[in-house]
Amino acid sequence: MRYMATYDLMESIRNTNQWLGASALAMASYPAFSMFPNPALEWMAAWGEVTERTFGRMVVKPDWDIPPFVGANGQDRLVSVEKVVSKPFGDLIRFRVQGRTEEKRKVLLVAPMSGHYATLLRSTVISLVPDCEVYVTDWHNARDIPVSAGKFDVEDYTLYLVDFMRHLGPDTHVIAVCQPAPLTLAATAYLAEEDPEAQPLSLTLIGGPIDPDAAATDVTDFGRRVTMGQLEQFMIQQVGFKYAGVGRKVYPGLLQLASFISMNNDTHREAFMEQIKRVAQKTAHDHDKHNKFYDEYLAVMDMPAEFYLSTVERIFKNGEIAKNEFTVAGRPVDIGKITTVAVKTVEGSKDDISAPGQCIAALDLLTGLPDSKKASHLEDGAGHYGIFAGKSWRNNIRPLVLDFMNANDAGKAGAKPAKATKPETKAPANRNIAAG
Repeated sequence: MRYMATYDLMESIRNTNQWLGASALAMASYPAFSMFPNPALEWMAAWGEVTERTFGRMVVKPDWDIPPFVGANGQDRLVSVEKVVSKPFGDLIRFRVQGRTEEKRKVLLVAPMSGHYATLLRSTVISLVPDCEVYVTDWHNARDIPVSAGKFDVEDYTLYLVDFMRHLGPDTHVIAVCQPAPLTLAATAYLAEEDPEAQPLSLTLIGGPIDPDAAATDVTDFGRRVTMGQLEQFMIQQVGFKYAGVGRKVYPGLLQLASFISMNNDTHREAFMEQIKRVAQKTAHDHDKHNKFYDEYLAVMDMPAEFYLSTVERIFKNGEIAKNEFTVAGRPVDIGKITTVAVKTVEGSKDDISAPGQCIAALDLLTGLPDSKKASHLEDGAGHYGIFAGKSWRNNIRPLVLDFMNANDAGKAGAKPAKATKPETKAPANRNIAAG
C-alpha cells in the first residue's frame, strides 16, 4: 500500500497542477475583465494555458498522425495505422499506405521501452513510409495492463521481438533505436539458432548500449553508483486505483520524466518561460516548435518494474550482451551464431545517452559474420535524438541505411536507390578508432 499511495500522490500532484492551470486560464479569461485591460491578467492566462497543457499531456498517448504524401503518380497517399499482432504488453502495428502497390522493402522499427511511447519515432516513420512498408513495435503503458497478464522482463521483450520477426518473415529489414538495440541483437541471435529461416535480411542498430562500459555517460555512471536494492526501494511503485493495472509494480512515467528534466533543468525552465511569454504576446500557436516537441517529450508511460530492473542489472551492470553471456529461458544466446544477417551500427559524436563506442561494440561480438556484412557510421555533430529523428537522420543517416538495405537485398526486384548518399564506412578493426 505504501508504494501505491506514493503513485497516487504523484498522480494527485499532476492532476492538481493541471486543474490550477485550467482555473487560472478560465479566471483570467473572464469576459468582464476585458473592460479593464490588465497585463497581469494576460500573463496569468498565459501561465494557465501553458501549465494546463503541460500537465495534461503527461497522461495522454500522442497520436501517430502520419501525414499523407505525394505518390509517384502525383496522387496523395493517405497513411493509416493497423494492428497486425496483438499482445498484452505490446502490439506490432503497420502503416498502410492506401492505394499503393506494396513496397518490396519491408522494415521493422523496434521502438524503445524507456519512458516514452513508440510515437517518439513518428518523424522516423514519416521519413521511411514513402519508400518502405513500415512496421513498429507499439509498447503498452504498464499502468493499463492488469496484473493477471503476468510479468514482462528483458527475456520476455526479446521473445516478443522473436515472434514479431517470425510473423514478418525473412524478407525484413530491422532497425532498432536506442534501448532495444542489445535485445534486438539477442533476438536475431536467438533466431539464428532456433529458426534460421526466420532471420531478417539486415539489422541496423542506432545509438544502443550494446556495451555500456565502452564509453561513460551520465546514464552509465548512474547505473554503477546505485545498487539494485536502492533502485527497487526508491524507483519502483505500484499502480494506483485509477488505472486497470492497479497493483502492478512499475517504474512510473512521472518519475522518469522528473529524471529526464533534471538532466537539463535550466534548458527546460527557459523553454517554458519563453513559451509563457509567447502565449501572452499572442505569438504562440497550437503546433509551434515548443508544443510540437513537448507534446511528445512530456507524454510518458510506466515501465514494468521487472523490465526496468532486469535492464539495469543484466544489460548495464552485468554486461551480459557485451560479454555474450545473455540467456533466454535458461538457454544461452550466442551472438556469434549470426552468420548471414548484415549488421550496421549508427552513432552520434555528441550522443550523451549512448556515447560513441557503445553501439559499434556489436560488430566485435559478431564473430561468425564476414566483414563484408558489417558496417558502421559515426555522424559528426549529432546528438542522441538527431541520429534517428533529426536533420542528421533525414539528410545523412537515412540514405545510408536505405543503401545498406539495398546492398543486402540482392535478388529482390523493386528496391529503390536512396538519395544523397555518403560513402559507406566499413567497420574498422579497432572499435576505439571508430568511436573517435
